[in-house]
Amino acid sequence: QVQLVESGGGLVQAGGSLRLSCAASGRTFGSYVMAWFRQVPGKERAFVATINRRSGITLYADSVKGRFTISRDNAKNMVYLQMNSLKPEDTAVYYCAARESGELAHNTFNYNYWGQGTQVTVSS
Repeated sequence: QVQLVESGGGLVQAGGSLRLSCAASGRTFGSYVMAWFRQVPGKERAFVATINRRSGITLYADSVKGRFTISRDNAKNMVYLQMNSLKPEDTAVYYCAARESGELAHNTFNYNYWGQGTQVTVSS
């Protein structure tokens, strides 16, 4: 089992940058596929990015491709989401998620563990 805690959210102007962090507990962090999702009120939680266990493969939602970068440090049990060129439509609560299977996935039901979320607000 793994526990996830996000941090790094906040208020930023359009065009700015933020770096989200996700700290994971447990000694088997390196065995999990990790991902970031986001959610706005009244909408379903949406896929943002995912990274495989050894950081060799990543996938991104089309809406963030070229602007966001997911990375991980297995030695520190950390996952990051570097967000550049932020837009007002990026405003959401961002969630870190972990998947026990080794394959990348972009659906919420594929993920076993979730953090509590961190708010990102981008002003125009």
